Amino acid sequence: MSQSDIIASAGVTLLLIAFFLNLKKIMSTDNKWYSGLNIVGAGLCGYSSYLISFYPFVILEGVWVLAALSSFIKHVPRETIVKKGD
Repeated sequence: MSQSDIIASAGVTLLLIAFFLNLKKIMSTDNKWYSGLNIVGAGLCGYSSYLISFYPFVILEGVWVLAALSSFIKHVPRETIVKKGD
């Protein structure tokens, strides 16, 4: 197994864990851990695609990371965000 295969396998495993936990209603899509699994999983898959020069998948996974990151940031509790002037 090549390095890119190992990285892709880890990424796909994380994505499938998130999918399975959501499917079984163990984890909601609003959960920050769900977004985190998607960020890391898609990031690993995108990086492994970059290693093998498969750029359409790099773009797909990059968009997936951005969407998951947006969801993650959206669910950060407001009180943890430092306001200017405080």
